[in-house]
Amino acid sequence: MDEHLRAAHGVGLSDVLTAVAPLRNRPADLKREAIARDAVLAVAHGGRHASAAWYAEWLDSLRRDGTVTRIVRNGLPFDDVVRVLDALPAADEPMPVFADRVLDDAKALTKGPLRGLVLRAVAAWHQTALPVDGEQERALWESVGLVPDDLASQVLVLNMPATGGLVGRWLTEAAQAGVPMRVTLHQLRLAPLSMTCDEFYVCENPAVLRAATAILGAQAPPLICTEGVSSVAVHTLMRAARGAVIRWRNDFDWTGVRLTAAALQRYPNAVAWRMATADYLPAADTGTALLGTPAETPWDESLGESMRRTGRAVMEERLLDRLIADLRTAGAK
Repeated sequence: MDEHLRAAHGVGLSDVLTAVAPLRNRPADLKREAIARDAVLAVAHGGRHASAAWYAEWLDSLRRDGTVTRIVRNGLPFDDVVRVLDALPAADEPMPVFADRVLDDAKALTKGPLRGLVLRAVAAWHQTALPVDGEQERALWESVGLVPDDLASQVLVLNMPATGGLVGRWLTEAAQAGVPMRVTLHQLRLAPLSMTCDEFYVCENPAVLRAATAILGAQAPPLICTEGVSSVAVHTLMRAARGAVIRWRNDFDWTGVRLTAAALQRYPNAVAWRMATADYLPAADTGTALLGTPAETPWDESLGESMRRTGRAVMEERLLDRLIADLRTAGAK
């Protein structure tokens, strides 16, 4: 080939290849890439959450699927990812304000690979799947104290009377009529708000609140529905009920018990509501397959053991009669 090219064109094979693209030293390139990957991982291992199990799982997944290699080849600023994670959880901070404070770029987390890498880490943190739509993404950001949109962050309530500004009047009038109300974080921040109840209940699914509305109406006790992962609006409203006893529950699945454990840790006045083994087992036979990573149930250690043994998830709707009975009793006090 070399001789033919020289005879026909006066240039050799190496000259042609060099003209098309510089010749590469593949072993040297691979070595440099390996060194760069190690540097990326070293940055990650210096992060504040490096000792956490979820962090190790996240890094391992980045290694396994080639993401670390793509970070190196594309020159992505992985130290920015670690810097963001080091600053989380935030204190219910607007996302542009957080991004400007941490990265000097208010739009840094709105798009691009940085946003994707951080979301992937937060999903690993909370042992949940990556979001598939805007609502799930908002909930994931809010789970670490970032507020993408204070109008999208909402809380669904029934019979939560309050004082303070326009929203306080709305909540009180709705409670007097036994009408559910949805309040945005923006509205909750219009004026200082104070809840006037000394006890309230928390459920995960709107079906429970809807049933309480239909059956009990204005006689139902104060009830908040988290609709899954609690939004910043949910936590903002709860902080306005200082000193009140919080009776909290979620679905009997691994995500649900993880959310309950987090709530009991976050709120000293919170107690589990119908989240014991005695509540779970009678309905377990009618449950669905229990999927995901097992979680601890520190308020009732036997619950987690029972869930692992039966392998069944039980949604709140399966306990609806008992939940409504509890709410009826509480409302009659």
